[in-house]
Amino acid sequence: MTADFRHFYQKTWAERTDIVAQQAHLTPAEQALFKQYYLEQHHEIIENYLTDYPLPMGLAVNFVVDGVNRIIPMVTEEPSVIAAASNGAKIVKRAGGFTTTLNQREMIGQIVLEHLADPEQTATIIEQHAAALLDVADAAHPSLKKRGGGARSLRTRVLGQGYLSIDLFVDVQAAMGANMLNSMLEAVAKSIGVMTKTDALMSILSNYATASLVKAECDIPVGLLQAGRYSGELVAQKMASASTVAQLDPYRATTHNKGIMNGIDALAIASGNDWRALESGAHAYAAKDGQYRGMSKWTTDGTTLHGELELPLPVGIVGGSIKINELAQLNQRLLGIQTAGDLERIMIAVGLAQNLAALRALVTTGIQQGHMHLQLKSLAMAAGATAAELPKILQQLELAPQQDLATTQRLIADMRQIKEETDD
Repeated sequence: MTADFRHFYQKTWAERTDIVAQQAHLTPAEQALFKQYYLEQHHEIIENYLTDYPLPMGLAVNFVVDGVNRIIPMVTEEPSVIAAASNGAKIVKRAGGFTTTLNQREMIGQIVLEHLADPEQTATIIEQHAAALLDVADAAHPSLKKRGGGARSLRTRVLGQGYLSIDLFVDVQAAMGANMLNSMLEAVAKSIGVMTKTDALMSILSNYATASLVKAECDIPVGLLQAGRYSGELVAQKMASASTVAQLDPYRATTHNKGIMNGIDALAIASGNDWRALESGAHAYAAKDGQYRGMSKWTTDGTTLHGELELPLPVGIVGGSIKINELAQLNQRLLGIQTAGDLERIMIAVGLAQNLAALRALVTTGIQQGHMHLQLKSLAMAAGATAAELPKILQQLELAPQQDLATTQRLIADMRQIKEETDD
């Protein structure tokens, strides 16, 4: 029998869970999970709310960013992310820490016109009225201007095939600013429609936030990079070579950049920010010259390893769901931030630390040594090992010819059988 999902959004929470349980034939224990993670206030965040989906939150340490010690809350399900970030930050801390640069912080929105016979002429008309259009934008959100923000500039771009983009640059202050920017764009689009007798195709923010770039750098004496039998000088050289490969090869660049975003996404989630928007902007920036490349660059002169990472990171510390997310607010306290710019500076440093740890492991002991130890712990827990059993099971797993769920369950069963016989 198929459950009735008509007007599902109008149902009460109890009615929704009953319908879902009926459709999926859930057991009472499975239905109880909805209640276990349920938060009433989250009805207001998304439609058709059922329950929360918990992810582990931990703390990366050892970070020094612009001379300030920081602790970094991170939300991730991947076992090695926080360990790698802390490890990378520890190396950089011994070298003096990360330095960051944040030149401006503006969001960009687009008003797109279509089917223009002469896009260049339309662009000229709009540019001649730019000051008035900026006033229209500010009037659509006057409170933003009162707080020191507001519309800053306007540019036009002929896209080809009769399309024209009018780009509005707005200082959104402490917010990520999507909603306020979209409201301003729609007001400006109406004025442009009157001015050009052309209705806009669409008015929407761009997540390619090239006016909100932040950069992190670090300089590490090569002696700090020594790893086992690998000298620091050799490690630096190999890391620089690995960085070059990521600039040349999109296949390598994709994985290189995924590692960077491991850290950035984890902090974005912990701070209540839209990690999907950051991902899209970061990957677009990685292809800004026409080829997808590694986001970071590492170079060495034989004595020092220099690393740098620049990305668009338009984050916010107010607005959206942040104001009703108590953990996001708590994590701002842990971070010790006062402005959205502070968060951007820390976030870019986290990405560079993550990349440092990954590349150093990759060109020395291999990425699997530390990564797999943490993965085996997750495997053992999934197989049912208790906290007391974990140390011994991990030792046995590391020596096992196969490291899978069936092997782990067998090892746990054997260990428990021996314990029962010993106890008897």
